[in-house]
Amino acid sequence: MAYTKFVHSFLEDSADRFPEKEAFFANNQWVTFEYIEKQANQLAHFFIDLGIRKGDRVGFYIENSVEYVITYYAILKIGAITVALNTEATAKNIDYILQDCGVQNLVIGQKFYKRLESLIDKEYLIHFLIWNDGKLKGTKDDPKIKFLPEIFRSFPQRRPDKKIIDLDVASIVYTSGSTGQPRGATLTHLNIVTNTRSIVDYLKLTSEDRVMVVLPFYYIYGKSLLNTHFFVGGSVVVDNRFLFPNVVLKTMQEQKVTGFSGVPSTFSILLHRSNVRKMKFDSLRYVTQAGGAMAPAVQKEVAQVFAPAKLFIMYGATEASARLSYLDPEDLPRKWGSIGKGIPNVDLFIADAQGNRLPPGTQGEIVARGANIMMGYWNHPEETRKVLKHGLYYTGDIGVMDEEGFLYVVGRSKDMIKIGGNRASAKEIEDALYEHPQVADAAVVGVPDETLGEAPKAFVVLKGHNLPDMEQELRNFLAERLASYKIPKYFEFRESLPKNKSGKIQKLKLVEEEKK
Repeated sequence: MAYTKFVHSFLEDSADRFPEKEAFFANNQWVTFEYIEKQANQLAHFFIDLGIRKGDRVGFYIENSVEYVITYYAILKIGAITVALNTEATAKNIDYILQDCGVQNLVIGQKFYKRLESLIDKEYLIHFLIWNDGKLKGTKDDPKIKFLPEIFRSFPQRRPDKKIIDLDVASIVYTSGSTGQPRGATLTHLNIVTNTRSIVDYLKLTSEDRVMVVLPFYYIYGKSLLNTHFFVGGSVVVDNRFLFPNVVLKTMQEQKVTGFSGVPSTFSILLHRSNVRKMKFDSLRYVTQAGGAMAPAVQKEVAQVFAPAKLFIMYGATEASARLSYLDPEDLPRKWGSIGKGIPNVDLFIADAQGNRLPPGTQGEIVARGANIMMGYWNHPEETRKVLKHGLYYTGDIGVMDEEGFLYVVGRSKDMIKIGGNRASAKEIEDALYEHPQVADAAVVGVPDETLGEAPKAFVVLKGHNLPDMEQELRNFLAERLASYKIPKYFEFRESLPKNKSGKIQKLKLVEEEKK
């Protein structure tokens, strides 16, 4: 394989090597690498014709689809910067992001027109491009609006000739910020290519691999599934119907996928709301989990349900182009709860506030160094200085390393609860709750308390109906596993917990609800 320097080379190299190979599946239809490559080239030439230049930020608000893939690689081909937008976000949210990074050109999926229609009138926006073949019913007459792919079909299918180096910015990926507003992690081609190579290495991905994608591509974990498989000439299967998990599982069987990836809530849904235990996946080679800590009790259940497929527990961050560590499946039975060790070409360890390495058994912040670490947050130097210091990326996670070098996350630095004179990790309490056979979902936050200053409160979703004595049952259960001060002072049982589209429990919403 040629030495790949740029993110769009993933598509170009695979189109050269496997032009007729099934590359991408969505809506019961396969398209080839050659098809995507030619469409992306035409769109890239159209972008150039619009006046989009190297370094310009181009926003796109498109669900997982071939249109997303074409748009993503077309932007990169001309040296412009991709700004993939959360399709759950409102027009107000999107307005902030577009202004924050100076987007002047926005591409949207046709189903989202009404949601973002108000942005057309924004002075900073020059072009509003809609993926719909022909004029969309109900659209206003405005010279900013143009329809894809009809308008770019006459443009050349050859690759645009743009000089790019691997230190050029490829993507700005927005993540939640400590100030409440999202901030854009600025990632270069080098960042993403380096990380992609490392993931391909430890998962041993080849052109024969075929991944099932239920995570959104705007999410860094979801995007890494696209990039890693296009890097090796593998295939990507998309099914956006995870509200109906059995439908997705059937697609996995029919398309003979070799890999599946999810966040903790993905697996919680499969374990408790699907027929996964009754189904066989003969082609499945591996399963990966990232996007937040998954309790050891759940890890064991997932490993058992998907066996003989291997379970890879992974850890990462948007700021790290996706991945920082993984736990080899061979080590899983003796290292439950560990996030493993740093991936190839990443140095990951526990440090103090000055960046000094701490010895095994000592708690500190998990820090990283490597070519995958972002340049910083776009337009937010103060936020950048908080996490990039002493030549390291400070993850915000408190961790500990054992004598063999395996890392464990104890909790978020902002997720530690001060209970009187003691400190407790919300994650430790959540992990203990997940060990109870009736607990499907759990989140623990600190709430104001007159006596203790702050006390832990547990929000719990049960697998069955709430029993009258369930709170006492859980208190007794936790008493055998936790110090008394760590047992939640308050319990609240719910039908569900607030989650974002990538499946992460939104604790901030729970905290805000408690303040009302």
